[in-house]
Amino acid sequence: MSGLVTSLLAIAAAALLSAGIIPAIMPLLQRYALARPNARSSHRIPTPQGAGIAVISATLAVAGTCAVVLGLSAPVALFGATIFIALVGMADDIRSIPVLPRLLLQAAAVGAILYFAPTELRIIPACPLWIERAFLLVAGLWFVNLVNFMDGLDLITVAEVVPVAAAMVLLGWSGAYPQGPTLVAAALCGAMLGFAPFNRPVARVFLGDVGSLPIGLSLGWCLLQLAWHQQLAACVLLPLYYLTDATVTLFRRMIRREPFWAAHRSHYYQRATDNGFTVWQVIGEVFALNAVLATLAIASTRLQSPVVVILLVAAGMLAVVLTLYRFSRPKH
Repeated sequence: MSGLVTSLLAIAAAALLSAGIIPAIMPLLQRYALARPNARSSHRIPTPQGAGIAVISATLAVAGTCAVVLGLSAPVALFGATIFIALVGMADDIRSIPVLPRLLLQAAAVGAILYFAPTELRIIPACPLWIERAFLLVAGLWFVNLVNFMDGLDLITVAEVVPVAAAMVLLGWSGAYPQGPTLVAAALCGAMLGFAPFNRPVARVFLGDVGSLPIGLSLGWCLLQLAWHQQLAACVLLPLYYLTDATVTLFRRMIRREPFWAAHRSHYYQRATDNGFTVWQVIGEVFALNAVLATLAIASTRLQSPVVVILLVAAGMLAVVLTLYRFSRPKH
């Protein structure tokens, strides 16, 4: 069975499993995990959260089954850390966990993945291993949280994760990406597609922290595989919109001496809805931007010229900046 066929089957299986679990758990979510509108919310009425249980369950079940069937070594550290951080997210959904303990628990999940990673996997071989891994710990912790921060609009995480994961599936098919991470990306892509009908505007259910945190961890691990296999441009390009929106927003709030850890509506996608964009318009633009970034990322893995790769990254940055600029201005 070809790698592409296997990935397509994984996408289909994860989509069906995710879409099947969500209705089954909906009564429990409505009873125990209602998200009530706050300063960050885009919704106006209490809405169940916790559909991430279905997304993560489908992702791990399908990716693990495919690995066993194909005789591959399952990423046990990733699976264990994903389950752990999902439990942290579930606890936070039900009863809020203070910031510091929450960060320490998230750091433990990221750290476990890095601790069990083979030492020969390096981004910059000349850099001491402990320095590189310390940087990756901070970067991983930030990525987990930025996915959580950006999950504040119906379908936006679907519009982010599906193009990114699909691009990694195509890279795996072309031989530019390892088979194991390709299966994880395929399963995550499918699970998010299964979740999409329940989250389209107006959403009937949200991912919750039980979904956004482990999705950030899993997606970050998949991207890290690109960096470890010397595809740095692709690793940067694929999540560039989320990275830029979340990071610029964080620094803007810090410069203004705002409590950046508190709920807010300062992200560019949130400002867009305040500036007259409909939810569907924001999601459409984010999805289109991510499709462009995915195309540039795939192209960067096929070209050998460093100059051309730098130009591709610059083009991706320009596309992101233009989108953020549009979001920050009133829609005419």
